[in-house]
Amino acid sequence: MSKRRTIVPMFAKVDHPCIGYAAAHAKGYTIECLIYTSHEQDAKLIGVEYMVSKDIYDSFEPEEQKLWHSHEYEVKSGMLILPKPAGYTDKEWEAAELQAMEEIIHLYGKTWHFWQVDAGHEYPLGHPVLMGSAINADQLDLNTAMGKRNKTFGVHHEEKAEARKDLQPHSIHPSKTFLVLGCG
Repeated sequence: MSKRRTIVPMFAKVDHPCIGYAAAHAKGYTIECLIYTSHEQDAKLIGVEYMVSKDIYDSFEPEEQKLWHSHEYEVKSGMLILPKPAGYTDKEWEAAELQAMEEIIHLYGKTWHFWQVDAGHEYPLGHPVLMGSAINADQLDLNTAMGKRNKTFGVHHEEKAEARKDLQPHSIHPSKTFLVLGCG
């Protein structure tokens, strides 16, 4: 795969900060994502996420699999978006974003946060924390969690969810039926 960079905001449950991703394909179906506090120029780098295909995930030992989370709910709920860059029409970008979501929905992620900005830390203190993501609607109120993001980017998660309702994810591994560390 060719190298490419994308910006993918994601929203953690803890105080719901907007997190901008700068992602690049590494080798095969591994994607490396740098996690920032926002999409602004002065955003702080607060973590890293690695995304792998289901085949790679399935090759991991069961104990390692417990450290990874599915992206199905983030994609299908409309939590995960790609902000529209200049030069695209809304229709063009919606099609491009949907195509990206068709890829991401099949990936598992392992996320390390090393700066707890939501705790008010001025510097990256303490040990890195393994984070996860909500994997069902019972784990957070999307209207509250996505409110600021929706307004900032002129999108709505419910419209995104409707556009993605026909995406067919792989079957989620049985170990991914619980809330992952760091999000509960």
